[in-house]
Amino acid sequence: MSEGDVSVGQASRTHETRDTRMAIPTGDPQAALAFCRRLAGLLIDHSDNGVVPPSRPHLSVVLPVFNERENLPALYERLVRVLDAGNQSYELVFVDDGSRDGSRDVLYALAEGDPRVVVVELARNFGHQIAISAGLDHARGDGVIVMDSDLQDPPEMLPEFIARWREGYDVVYAVRASRKENLLLRAAYALFYRMLRRIANIDIPLDAGDFCLMDRRVVDVLTAMPERNRFVRGIRSWVGMRQIGLPYDRQGRYAGKPKYTLSRLTYLALDGIVAFSFVPLRIITILGFIVSAVSIALAILYAVQRLAFGLTPPGFPTLIVAVFFLAGIQLITIGVIGEYVGRIYEEVKQRPLYVVRRVTGRTG
Repeated sequence: MSEGDVSVGQASRTHETRDTRMAIPTGDPQAALAFCRRLAGLLIDHSDNGVVPPSRPHLSVVLPVFNERENLPALYERLVRVLDAGNQSYELVFVDDGSRDGSRDVLYALAEGDPRVVVVELARNFGHQIAISAGLDHARGDGVIVMDSDLQDPPEMLPEFIARWREGYDVVYAVRASRKENLLLRAAYALFYRMLRRIANIDIPLDAGDFCLMDRRVVDVLTAMPERNRFVRGIRSWVGMRQIGLPYDRQGRYAGKPKYTLSRLTYLALDGIVAFSFVPLRIITILGFIVSAVSIALAILYAVQRLAFGLTPPGFPTLIVAVFFLAGIQLITIGVIGEYVGRIYEEVKQRPLYVVRRVTGRTG
């Protein structure tokens, strides 16, 4: 896409040549098998039309950016230092998610000075998970790294990611052994992950965020998914394949204020729960049966008291309590169902995930 173009996601993509300069791993049968599978995919790509597609980088690093001007120079410097030491081709795909602090100007300056920098400028702020999806759509590498732009995800961890990927793992994700947020946010994150793991219909690892490296096969599955509710760490787990978690100590922000407030975390939690669990619907169904059973039991009790002992239960207070209780249950039920219906509404509208204002820095 040339500079100045406007497009909508998800972008179409072509099958391109895989980097085959890796040596066959002989010490690990599983790694050797994974290498052969990737080589087989390469041969299939070449045999489709007899034409070798353009080369692509070995690695892509997807970095969603929203008001991170103060972090970008240090982030770029550390990424380049780490990736250059690995002696592999790579590209840095920065997705500007409607920044208003001058981050865009910093990104354009980086792209002008380094042809490996690609800037995907979204037309407005679409949200963190959508920005990641836009970056995945525009990433070309055989392996795609996803990380935040605030340097809480340390670039120095990438060589370990790459080493595990070369051993044959399709997904290498980071597990937060500790984190530097305030106590309230840490407690909220801990509650969210544990609740989601308990009720989700897939196995989502505890304390695993979006920081990861994914093989091209996994990325192609993710970008082909039509759903609008993009809970990336959830759909990454849904894909399956060989995955491994690496523990790390999550750092504090290099500069600026956290973008995930408690309210944003609540919305993210709702997205994850609704996307991967029917448990809330089952809970309200069970609750309905319980309320009905209690109502029948009370009706029988009051009837026995009236007929056998001539006792009349107190009227007005009992009625008011019962009415408010049932009204509360009904409102909760409507709210839970509304969360599912609202997301169905978003799906059936079939709007694009995002709108791209401009892509800068890609020459091929």
